[in-house]
Amino acid sequence: MTTAARTPSTADIRRWRRYLADERAEAAVYRDLASRRQGEEREILLALAEAERRHEQHWVTLLGERAGKPLRGDLRTRMLGWLARRFGSVFVLALAQRAEARSPYADDVDATPQMAADEQVHEEVVRALAARGRQRLSGTFRAAVFGANDGLVSNLALVLGVSASGVPTHVVLLTGISGLLAGALSMGAGEYVSVRSQRELLEASTPNPATGSALPHLDVDANELTLVYRARGMAPDEAAEHARKVLSSLQPVTSPVPIAPAETGDEHEAIGTGWSAALSSFCFFASGALIPIIPFLFGMTGTAAIVVSAVLVGIVLLGTGAVVGLLSGASPLKRAVRQLLIGYGAAAATYVLGLLFGATVG
Repeated sequence: MTTAARTPSTADIRRWRRYLADERAEAAVYRDLASRRQGEEREILLALAEAERRHEQHWVTLLGERAGKPLRGDLRTRMLGWLARRFGSVFVLALAQRAEARSPYADDVDATPQMAADEQVHEEVVRALAARGRQRLSGTFRAAVFGANDGLVSNLALVLGVSASGVPTHVVLLTGISGLLAGALSMGAGEYVSVRSQRELLEASTPNPATGSALPHLDVDANELTLVYRARGMAPDEAAEHARKVLSSLQPVTSPVPIAPAETGDEHEAIGTGWSAALSSFCFFASGALIPIIPFLFGMTGTAAIVVSAVLVGIVLLGTGAVVGLLSGASPLKRAVRQLLIGYGAAAATYVLGLLFGATVG
């Protein structure tokens, strides 16, 4: 039975009013995000807000006089709106992506097929917008997040392992500080070398723009340009045809003509610079590695210091895992728990080895 041919129940009306509130809240989120964007991204976000307004009108029409006093959107959508108004960042877009993926319209007989399809497409639109932000963040942010996580886990494992061996507290503290400095310097240097090497590989693969000035002087019959396109992976016939089109389009001028579009700008941006990645890696590793030794810095000893250290590290691991989950569009809770279990697993293994080592030495 269609919606128009049946009398809605109290549960139907309550559900429709909830949908109406959520659509209004989601439209507000997109408008708030659009207010912090310019150009194409702003237009896309405003178009999403307009689509949510159409969905809102569907529920207004069904409810009629039963719409009543406007309800507030659900807690997730309201939190999303709060974040959008204050930050308007990739984190909010990642959350919006997850919100679109949870749309119930596909299984609701009162929602139109067009509305269900809209929500599916919206997820992909928001995913693409979030991907732009992830790309801008990925180089430095990757170094920051993984630097902090490495500092947390490695220094916690180091401190617990040394503590379990039975050495004095001041030795544990000195070991933790040494691990912080050594690890931060190593991470910073390694990240710099890694990023610089990757950028140099990209630069080596970028076509030389000066080569374009030679094109007007090529022997049309020999057509060496065909070899360029074949070397890039084109089939011989396809390469020959493409080279013929390029040469036939040339004017009798000597100004350089690009033989390939510049495609490495975004890749360089995604990788980041060597110094920014190295500095982020150094600082975040150091800040992460500082957490496990805080109890020892304040004079705590024995089991109490170990427990406090593990709790502090666990809290931060949950936070970094949740952030990674948000940016990846995955469940923040699952990523946080996974990060916690992996970190604690490594630390626990080191602690057990420290106990065994202490018992052996004793």
